[in-house]
Amino acid sequence: MPTILICDDEPALRFTLEEALDLPGHRTLTARSAEEALPLLDEADAVVTDLVMGAMSGLDLVRAAKKIDPSLPVILLTARGSERVAVEAMKAGAYDYLTKPFGLDELRLVVSRAVEASSLRRDVRRSAAARATGRAVVGESPRWKRLVDSALRVAPREVPILLRGETGTGKELIATMIHAASERRDRPCVRVNCAAIPTELAESELFGHAKGAFTGAVASHTGWFAQADGGTLVLDEVGELPLAVQARLLRALQEGEIQPVGAGRVTKVDVRVVASTHRDLAADVAAGRFRQDLYYRLSVVELRVPPLRERLDDVPLLVAAFIERYRTRFHLDVVRFTPALVASLTARPWPGNVRELENAVARIVALSDGGTIDVDAMASLDLDATAPAPSTETLRDRLDAYERSLLVDAMRAAKGNQSEAARRLGITRTTLLEKLKRLHVDTR
Repeated sequence: MPTILICDDEPALRFTLEEALDLPGHRTLTARSAEEALPLLDEADAVVTDLVMGAMSGLDLVRAAKKIDPSLPVILLTARGSERVAVEAMKAGAYDYLTKPFGLDELRLVVSRAVEASSLRRDVRRSAAARATGRAVVGESPRWKRLVDSALRVAPREVPILLRGETGTGKELIATMIHAASERRDRPCVRVNCAAIPTELAESELFGHAKGAFTGAVASHTGWFAQADGGTLVLDEVGELPLAVQARLLRALQEGEIQPVGAGRVTKVDVRVVASTHRDLAADVAAGRFRQDLYYRLSVVELRVPPLRERLDDVPLLVAAFIERYRTRFHLDVVRFTPALVASLTARPWPGNVRELENAVARIVALSDGGTIDVDAMASLDLDATAPAPSTETLRDRLDAYERSLLVDAMRAAKGNQSEAARRLGITRTTLLEKLKRLHVDTR
């Protein structure tokens, strides 16, 4: 849902703008100052801001927005006689400006065009990322689209990113897409599975070693940090790294330098880290299994990759993409799944997420002779043992579970700050507190 951020220090005008821009299929966020608007820029598809406010002006907000996202359209509201400043704002990157008093229809038209332009640019970035990765970014469900949009928005910014999500949800695809949409796209993208590194070799694999550094080191070895110099290092399952190696990783991120095992000097590296994990690292920090300082360093931007059960509307699209992939790979002319087969696949819980669904489609196609495949093919998957039981949940139960997940995500993203979480959800802090209490959400 496109989001319009309104920033004005006058309550009456802020209310008027919010009412005027309550457009079908859109949502609005409001801020009383440019400072209050800054943390909300990541959620906005367009910004409407007054020029003259407190210590930070609308022009300052334009400049800040351009640093965060050069494609974010910002519309400036000015008083008569401020046209010179408005022209300066246009040079700074403002999308447009309106001189007070202005008509509400004129405002709606300008904002609608700005949102449309923002959406088109987002689609272009998505297409470019898909071409660069060589894989279609499949999905139209709101949660998946919001994730992809956030990933593409943050990709050009030089900040570490932490991807959270269950195994098989597509974290590797998102990480690859972030690299492809970044300024480092022409440099190496090195992927490391931290869970597969033997503990005794972790330091050597990450940072390299000198010849003779230990028994068996018959030659120097270039570690993954050095291999990724100038590009992106994707640390999959970063939560599995030993604590001793975590300390070395923190220094590499903080200082931009590494010291290979057995080497007498440090080496400068320029690496952007995208980490992923299926673990709850905040809980691991509390339990002493993961360094708190490293967690904060890795999670400057934290994105949650939703499990497939939260985006079941995407299953038919994913099935179609996988059919085409394996039809081509297995040299079959035509492969079609009947609607009944697609519906049966969509109804499953898929605990292994997208990876499990892909394997199921690949198996069905591999065991077929092509043509039209009916629901009988499900027998080949041997899924009966995991067939979903009839739900006994009421609609209220399901709505509460969904609302609880939104609250938990917002509180995590706001790092426990209730006012910030309320702003992210577009509700008041009082309403947030009531919902946290009613739904028994642990805020510790």
